Amino acid sequence: MYQLTKISSALAVFGLSTVLFMGQSFAATNDNTTNDNNSANAPSNAATNETVTSKAAPNTVTKEATANNAKDISPVTNGVSQKVAGNSRAAVSLNKFLPTIKYTTENLPAVAQKINAATWKEGTKIDRNIGTKLQALLNWNQNGVGPVDGYWGKNTIKAMQAFQKANGLTVTNDLNNETWQALTRNEKLMTQPVLVSYQLSEADVNIKTTSIPAGAEAKAKLDGMYYESVTEGLAEKFHISEKYLKTFNPTAKFTAGETITVYNPGNPNTKPVSRVVADKATETLYAYDAKGNLIASYPTTVGSTATPSPTGTHTVEVKVHEPNYTYTGTDGSKAIIPPGPNNPVGLVWIGLSKPSYGIHGSPDPARISRQASAGCIRLTNWDALALLGVIQNGATVEFK
Repeated sequence: MYQLTKISSALAVFGLSTVLFMGQSFAATNDNTTNDNNSANAPSNAATNETVTSKAAPNTVTKEATANNAKDISPVTNGVSQKVAGNSRAAVSLNKFLPTIKYTTENLPAVAQKINAATWKEGTKIDRNIGTKLQALLNWNQNGVGPVDGYWGKNTIKAMQAFQKANGLTVTNDLNNETWQALTRNEKLMTQPVLVSYQLSEADVNIKTTSIPAGAEAKAKLDGMYYESVTEGLAEKFHISEKYLKTFNPTAKFTAGETITVYNPGNPNTKPVSRVVADKATETLYAYDAKGNLIASYPTTVGSTATPSPTGTHTVEVKVHEPNYTYTGTDGSKAIIPPGPNNPVGLVWIGLSKPSYGIHGSPDPARISRQASAGCIRLTNWDALALLGVIQNGATVEFK
């Protein structure tokens, strides 16, 4: 069996102090990775923090959650996105993990203006303009859709259904007036621009890039599992598909000082997460606060027929930002794959009390909920980072 070792800067269970995990060994889980047919196996160390008395199922919603949902959302203001106010542990962590985005709405192209002004009425077809607006509203209400692409697809429908559950609405497969009214009742979010203008900085474009080879041994020789292109990095920064980013910027050279059109990711969930439920049927990770309120959801990949995820309830044991990944072959040979966004577990490892299992990022956000995993809970890198910033030490992790 393969084994996994993680050597990295970790967020210790009792705070944000940095410690070095040397030779921490995990049983391999055959976690599939794009670009690697001999994929390394996912790490895993679980968690335990607080005892949550509420046993709310993924579709459970309290009256308090419904009543407070709109006012608890933190809209973007003053042309700044992903900037959390305050000095709470969550605020400090989120501001560390997620890049602050300063934007403007000046000189937006016509297509961007149409998307920003898009609205929906009963019986209206969900075209790509409305689809993009809908994806933004779901994201801003903390129901992730994966990379924004404007399409009414699997992950967008799941996000809508999670929003319906969180707000006590009838769960449907199609958008209806009741759901649209609930999505748009927060005026600040409704008037928040979906597409914005952003001036590229030196830090945006002068990044380390590399060509990712197929085998673990070849990957281990790299300095880092960097992005393969500047546009891949930008797409991940703005939570948008790389193809859609290029659609909005057909003549862009993506150089420093250039202004491009991007998706506005808004602000992440800032409420502490005490419990998560990985629902294998819906391929969704539901996040709850200590009172049992459903406060966020993320599209995920959970196990496969060949390598199923565990059952039961576990806890969060360790939280790691930018983990290494050690691949151990059947012959005992080891290959330490360096950190980076294209690492087999992405930019995050949240290890569970169940050895060899955890919640982690992904080198290929477009394939979330569209691929098998080796039993772990796989998220986009940005969702994993957002969760890393708010999930409590010892939080309960249930597989359903």
